[in-house]
This record gives sequence, C-alpha cells and structure tokens, in this order.
Amino acid sequence: MNLISKLPGPFLIFLGAFSLSFGGLIVKSFEGATLWQILFWRSLFFSFTVLTFLLISYKKKTFKAFKDSGFPGFFGGIILSLGFCGYVFAMYNTTVANTNFIISLQILFLAIFGYFFLKEKISAITLTSIILAMTGVLLMVGNSLTPGELSGNLAAFTMPITFAVLIMIVRKFPTVDMVPAQFVAGICSCLIGYLLSSKIMISPHDIFLGFLAGCFQVGLGFIFITTGARTTPSAMVGIIMLSESVLGPIWAFLFVSERPSLFGLIGGVIILFAVFIQFYSLLAKSKKSISN
Repeated sequence: MNLISKLPGPFLIFLGAFSLSFGGLIVKSFEGATLWQILFWRSLFFSFTVLTFLLISYKKKTFKAFKDSGFPGFFGGIILSLGFCGYVFAMYNTTVANTNFIISLQILFLAIFGYFFLKEKISAITLTSIILAMTGVLLMVGNSLTPGELSGNLAAFTMPITFAVLIMIVRKFPTVDMVPAQFVAGICSCLIGYLLSSKIMISPHDIFLGFLAGCFQVGLGFIFITTGARTTPSAMVGIIMLSESVLGPIWAFLFVSERPSLFGLIGGVIILFAVFIQFYSLLAKSKKSISN
C-alpha cells in the first residue's frame, strides 16, 4: 500500500474513476442473479477488500481506527450503504448512461447542501448550473415511461445525494478517517442484499462477477480515490471523476451493445455541461485564492 500512496494524487483519482466506470458493464453482465443477490455478493467482496486494506494500513491499530471514526464514521457508512443499494438498483433497471449522468450531479448537490447545512452562498453561476442540470434530468426521467426504467433513474439519485451527505460529514468532522466508514457501508449493504434475497447462492460465473465488482471495481476504486484525494485539490478531484460518467456508457456500448435513448443522451450532455460550468467556477475561485 506504500506504493499506492507514492503515486501522484490526480493519477490515483483517475485510476479510481476508471475502476468505478466498469460498474454498469459488470452489473449488466450477470446472467441469472437477481438485483439483491448482486448487491449481496458485490458488498461482501467489497467489505473483505476494505478490511484487508485497513489491516495492512493500520495493523494492530485497526480496531482503534474504527473507534476513532466514532458516530460520524458509523453514520457516514450507513448513508454510503444506501448509495450502494441505489447504484445497483439503478444499473439493474435503467441504462448505464442515465445512471452515470445522474451520478455526476454530486457537485451540484454539494452546493445545495452546503447552502442549507453550512450556510455557504450559492453564486449565480452555481444557480445557473443547477437549473441546467435539472433540465437535463427532467429530459431523461420524463422520457422514462416504463415503471422499471423510471424507478431506476430515480434510484440513481441516491448516489450523488448520499455522496454529498458524506462530504458534509467530512466537512463537519475533518479529522475523521472515512475508510472505516466504507467497511460499515459494505456490511450494511451486504445485510440488505441478504435480507431481501430469497436465496444467496448463484452461479460460479455470477459469483466471479461479484468478486470483480467488489474487489476491483468498487474496492480498489474507493481506495484509489480515498488515497489520491488527500493530495489533490477538491475541484480537480471532481473534474477527474467526470471520466467515470464518460467511460461507463462507452464500456456498456462496446461490450453489451447498450444504446442510451436520444433524450437520455441529450439530457446527459446538458448535465455534463452544467457540471463543467460549476467546476470551472470552482477552479477560478481556487486560482484566485492561491494568487491572493
């Protein structure tokens, strides 16, 4: 793990986004597993991966790391688990493109939550971005006439919302290590998948996909991002993370021939444009503060 920490932060963020971008492709590749079975096996392998990382990083102090994270880490883990559930539900019921475009709204939810909970002002540029993004979302969701796809699009909102809540917790408790919270999230979502599944056992093929999703796609993805974010400006993190929203639909198109609808593409482009405006504003503020 020392080798990982020595890599440049932005490169680690890209590796994390690159890993996460395969989520939709993996979920769409399951052969017979149900939604909740996928959630169970994905979360189980994710929990093992995070626990292994904690044991290697903290060794004998692993239990102390959980204790030090306290209530903020525990609550953050529960919140993140809801996002994990929503992600799998969305990928299972709607297109990869729609899910990834909606996930990219996280920066706008950060601005909205920051206004209500941290009393941070919303600039005219941010307000414009929010209006544009909501227009794109309405195009995507409004075009989803079938109940399954509509519920999938709505479920995708849990990811940017829970991520924004998690960042609010980090901002409120900046000294809390949120890696233990990831383990809590994995265990909670694993339990949800177990309780909602009629049976746990699935085919070896699908278990292998659960292993790929839990260990490499989500596990390494979050480890890379958590490590890289320590030395990378937040605005740059957000911009690099947009690569997940771009790459995800590409993998789905190339390997499972999933074609997003025209309204989905138009709405997605509007969302990405709105997010880019917000990121440009954040970068401008960052450069101004450094120059001063």
